[in-house]
Amino acid sequence: MSVRIRLQKKGKKRYKVYRIVVANSKSPRNGKIIYKLGFYNPNLKNNNIILNIKKTIFWIKLGALPNKKTFFLLKNMGINIKNILNNKK
Repeated sequence: MSVRIRLQKKGKKRYKVYRIVVANSKSPRNGKIIYKLGFYNPNLKNNNIILNIKKTIFWIKLGALPNKKTFFLLKNMGINIKNILNNKK
């Protein structure tokens, strides 16, 4: 089972907010999730991101890869995924 860290769309019609979740790569975008890591609101000026960093690093070490958008969100928060994958134990 390959696992991805990705965004799950929530919110209203013209006010989208996203959950940052760990899910099976085969499941649909708003399908069943394995773990909820955090929350992302692009509608605010500072792009409000609430994230459990310890659990995110834990899931990356287990092999969960982020998709493109989530990769850049994590990079902007200061989480260097390439270093985590190189130092995986």
